[in-house]
Amino acid sequence: MDIDHNLLLGKLAEDYYLSKMSINDISKKYNLSRYLIMKYLDEAINKQIVTINIHSGLDRNPELERRLHQEFAIKNLYVIKETDNTITQEKIISSFAATQVQAAIKPGTTVGIAWGETVADVITEFKQSVQPEITFTQFTGENMKYRSQAGSMRMVQNAAAKYNAPYYIIPAPLYIVSDQVRQQLVHEPAMERVFNVANQMDLVVCGLGTLASIDSIQPWRDHKAQIFPQVDLDQIAGMAYGRPFDLNGNFLNLGHDTTFSIPLETIRQVPRRFGIIKRKSKYQAALGALRGELFTDLIITESIALLICHELEISD
Repeated sequence: MDIDHNLLLGKLAEDYYLSKMSINDISKKYNLSRYLIMKYLDEAINKQIVTINIHSGLDRNPELERRLHQEFAIKNLYVIKETDNTITQEKIISSFAATQVQAAIKPGTTVGIAWGETVADVITEFKQSVQPEITFTQFTGENMKYRSQAGSMRMVQNAAAKYNAPYYIIPAPLYIVSDQVRQQLVHEPAMERVFNVANQMDLVVCGLGTLASIDSIQPWRDHKAQIFPQVDLDQIAGMAYGRPFDLNGNFLNLGHDTTFSIPLETIRQVPRRFGIIKRKSKYQAALGALRGELFTDLIITESIALLICHELEISD
């Protein structure tokens, strides 16, 4: 009986805290009174079935947030305060980002997962929630880090496992230099369904890369000239959605995009686009992303924000 009761408490908590269902809707779903639901939600907290982490303004720098909001047209911008411990700092950012992303995931949401260690860390911090009506998908090809937690397929699988939800993968490389192969492969039966799902995304979760991200993967490093033809590599400030962009947020490979992916314009129309950046070495990528309005939600550190402000002062 205790096991069944605790399972009920967990389901009520998931519907209320994660799915954001109203008390009235939960009451109808479980045929319980409002009084009992509130009582059970309190009991779930007392039994530590639910733990609540509050990220108050003490964890963030509101002054820097206001400063950057004055400069850039971005819906939500979070500047996380620094700590003395790098490991703790990275975990705080990942946990905060996970909380923000999960709050935006509603029943029926289709979530696109980009590749990279930062996004992998955020997924690790996801709280478990059984919501099979949510869908997770790749929207670009595989980064070929098959043995890494930051591998594209594995990340989508891990995110879906947190929700006991379905997922779709793209079993093809991130870059395909042959125009004919890239264009025809989209229409293969193994690809059609995942591309159809990815084209309907409501939310994407993405880190920001640099040219070093490309150099870290041997096939990409050895064939940069073919992958990015006519692109001045010195102009690359960052990588988003598999594509290089400059300091002003302009994508540099629009004339010949070898990325195996849904169209860039489709990605940019996704209602919620979360970007998470931890390392201050990527501040120019963050600046370009802000100028180019690549994300609707951006989570960065104080160091990155300060370097961006310094860059703005120099340009002024």
